[in-house]
Amino acid sequence: MGFLVDTLVILITQIVFFAGGWVFFVKQLFRDYEVHHTLVQLIFSATFSLSCTMFELIIFEIVGVLDTSSRYFHWNLGLYLILFMVIVIIPFNIGYFILSNIRLVKKQLIRPLTVLIWLLYIYLFWKVGDPFPILSPKQGIFSIEQGISRIGVIGVTVMALLSGFGAVNYPYTSMAYFMRQVSPGDIQAIEKRLMQTMDLIVVKKKRIALAKKGVTMHGSQTSPTSPSLWSSMLRTVTSKESPETDVKQLKQDVGALEELSRQLFLEAHDLHNMQERLEWATTWKGKYFNFLGYFFSLYCLWKIFISTINIVFDRVGKKDPVTKGLEIAVHWIGLEMDVAFWSQHVSFFLVGCIVVTSIRGLLLTLTKFFYAISSSKSSTIIVLILAQIM
Repeated sequence: MGFLVDTLVILITQIVFFAGGWVFFVKQLFRDYEVHHTLVQLIFSATFSLSCTMFELIIFEIVGVLDTSSRYFHWNLGLYLILFMVIVIIPFNIGYFILSNIRLVKKQLIRPLTVLIWLLYIYLFWKVGDPFPILSPKQGIFSIEQGISRIGVIGVTVMALLSGFGAVNYPYTSMAYFMRQVSPGDIQAIEKRLMQTMDLIVVKKKRIALAKKGVTMHGSQTSPTSPSLWSSMLRTVTSKESPETDVKQLKQDVGALEELSRQLFLEAHDLHNMQERLEWATTWKGKYFNFLGYFFSLYCLWKIFISTINIVFDRVGKKDPVTKGLEIAVHWIGLEMDVAFWSQHVSFFLVGCIVVTSIRGLLLTLTKFFYAISSSKSSTIIVLILAQIM
């Protein structure tokens, strides 16, 4: 009876997590796209649900919720399901959708080529474990240990890359020291250049349309907004080239000007963002994050230094930071407390904070990353890659 109740609790929480992943997928990731691929939604939501369930079981282990045998059963079941998703389902679908977006691949060849790509992935995934002492005679090839060990190697590498990016990106985006000073005059100058470029594009496109109709363009037919426009038009009017050559040259000019307009637009957008960041830095929240940027920069430098010392002198930490901090408080401040009892509860509180902030930070990062590089064709592939990383 107790096992059934525990299973029901886990099932209800998984349904809640699955619904949360589904809502996040629809309302955040795909809110600007009309096509929602149901299979991709199911894979993303299921991966999100299983990942949150792992966090949940860790917390249940600390608090002592559910029976020990029930937690052990659901832990193994969750690991098997996650391994199946990460090793089989997600890579297979990534390969399938990549091949589906390649026009040169015929439809009848997509599935066989997907199987070949997946087999290549399995081979590379297995070879990852060769340099490490993973294979054990006590464990079979299809055991959890074989999959988790290789996932651990890849996961630690990915986490190191993400942590390194976060350690550099957070101070760069939050500290006033790295913010470039932008004046309203700088923004107006860029916007003026952008408007002049857009005017020139319009003039040249009008000339292309008139040249295609066989109409000779006179200076009185346009009203250029700058001396550069007038001189450009005079050069074309006095040119002795054929109309076909003139149209070809105009199209090349338009292409170059459109590329310049894109660069100017991006630069103007960056200047507006920097101006908003400077205004945000003057608020209390901005000053708080600026202080945190300095604090965590110093903390990272300290961790690099102390980690180097530990590696060089082969030092191994015997106590976790929470227990050590409480012992220092008891010794120097003279507080009377049960260090073992309170260290467990403080550790549990910190784990809860890490879980909540990790999930929130992951979702925010996924959203920013998705909108930065996605398109209507690549969105499904990117979502599957993000699910794999998650």
